[in-house]
Amino acid sequence: MTRIYFNPWLERYKQPFGAVQEGAMVKIWLSVPEQRNTKVLLIVRKEGSSSGQKIFSMEPTSEDRFHFQTIMDQGWGLYFYYFKIIHESEGYETIQYYGFNGQGGEGQIYGSERDVVPYQLTCYQKSEVAPKWYRDAVFYQIFPDRFANGNPERKINQPKKNTFIYATEEDEPFYIKNQKNEIVRWDFFGGNFKGIQDKIPYLQELGITALYLNPIFEASSNHRYDTNDYFKVDSVLGTEEDFRNLIGALHMAGIAVILDGVFSHVGKDSRYFNISGLYGENSGAARDPQSEYRDWFTFNHYPDDYKSWWGVADLPEVIKDNPAYQEFIYGDLDSVLSKWTSMGVDGWRLDVADELTDDFIAGIRKNLLSYQEKILIGEVWEDASNKIAYDTRRKYVFGDHLQGVMNYPLREQILDLLKQSRSLQNICEEMVRYQENYPADFYFNQLNNIGTHDTERILTMLNSSVEALDQAWGLMFMMPGIPCVYYGDEAGLTGGKDPDNRKFFPWNSIDPRLFKNCQKWIERRKKYDVMKYGQFFPFYSQAQQIFGIIRYSENSYVIYAINLSDQEQSLNVGELSSPRAYKGEYAVLERILEGEVIGPKGSLFMYDTE
Repeated sequence: MTRIYFNPWLERYKQPFGAVQEGAMVKIWLSVPEQRNTKVLLIVRKEGSSSGQKIFSMEPTSEDRFHFQTIMDQGWGLYFYYFKIIHESEGYETIQYYGFNGQGGEGQIYGSERDVVPYQLTCYQKSEVAPKWYRDAVFYQIFPDRFANGNPERKINQPKKNTFIYATEEDEPFYIKNQKNEIVRWDFFGGNFKGIQDKIPYLQELGITALYLNPIFEASSNHRYDTNDYFKVDSVLGTEEDFRNLIGALHMAGIAVILDGVFSHVGKDSRYFNISGLYGENSGAARDPQSEYRDWFTFNHYPDDYKSWWGVADLPEVIKDNPAYQEFIYGDLDSVLSKWTSMGVDGWRLDVADELTDDFIAGIRKNLLSYQEKILIGEVWEDASNKIAYDTRRKYVFGDHLQGVMNYPLREQILDLLKQSRSLQNICEEMVRYQENYPADFYFNQLNNIGTHDTERILTMLNSSVEALDQAWGLMFMMPGIPCVYYGDEAGLTGGKDPDNRKFFPWNSIDPRLFKNCQKWIERRKKYDVMKYGQFFPFYSQAQQIFGIIRYSENSYVIYAINLSDQEQSLNVGELSSPRAYKGEYAVLERILEGEVIGPKGSLFMYDTE
């Protein structure tokens, strides 16, 4: 007798796997024992639909299974579904429900309908096919003030008033704060555009093909998320001519560049708000009630009490629904987006995408569609398919919106795996759940990272272990998505939270072991196309403490496996599990991996390509 069972990650139970496009056919099977006295209903609710839930009868088939298939013709969006199983015996009915278990593909039985957690099915309107340069890229994130100074004798370009400049590039970053924990003197090392341009040979040696630059526009702080003028580059970084020269030099070297778009808020000293009078005594929303920018902001009490980003007074929040602001950012040929994109910028990363409205992001995307081969990525820290921000379900993944997001969940998965802070099964299932929820192209467009300016340094998180960092890079480069190295991780920078994670690049003390390991993974990704375009199959052995990833195509495969235990392990394929296959269905793995030996805390890299 079979048990009640459904698993949308297995093709025996759902086809196709994962998200589907409008107009596609979806087939679903549910295994139920004693089929003869059983009726099965599939209960489906489309989020946002006025028609409520729909109930479909499933047809019995052979092998104690029930089947249902349909064309997805009710529009794009999120669909939630579960099963109602009605058993009849001697005139009595027993009802059970089957739904999502909260983690993996295999579900669970519920006794009460109100307790059921439904499965999610993502239906998207169009595929987000990214430019080939992006899909092939290896990114490098640069925090501009902390990378390199290209001036003679490291002179600082136009130091700002009421700031301090570090004596040496080896100094530790430090904030000067008042009793309210507000930063009162911004600190600068003086990194600039010329410095980045001078280091292009270094980036080429490492193998980098694209840069993601943290904000470059005129601002008061070193991080420049407090924009003062969207139409000017920050004077500490250099001139607009310097930036044009940098773009040209990068493109000549085969390196693309995307910018950080910070459109949720501006700086309190910006020309748009101007609380300090930096841009004149009678200009800006905080100094002139008749200012053209006044309607961009929400004042609770004019001019000293205003809505700001998460209550940070330095960052007045902009009303994104304001038509004038929309026009200013992306609306015409004179917009902020148009100026910099037409200059040769290859794409944008949207800061705090959750703070931008869906219409605002769609407007940015529409602007970029007027150019060739541009990319739009969003900062989203959670599952972008079902993200709710400010009581609104976001439209990130459905098409004509973001093309991908920063893959922060992957960082947590890799750290949890290497630090063994949760089970391999849990991590593996979480990886597959993201794969299931995202449209395939969106999933492959994620910008993968194991560290950014908003996280602790990866080497610090891994207790300065060179071997563990090599494995972290291996996992990041093996995963679907676009790898992005945070500046200095390959050189040995350590540090906790901001500002320790934003030290100056250690040009005089680059760790050659880390550099070579990072370079090795970049070379592998360039050499084996299957690491960029191949299908994804994770596996693990809880007993042997083995975790692995296979990227495969019809004629090629690459395998990377890690031994997390303190003992040498001889791979026993019979011990392996994967959320994407029945246990025991590993004939190919058995032929390839059976008996392979991985040393204590070691790893294995294998390939077969044509």
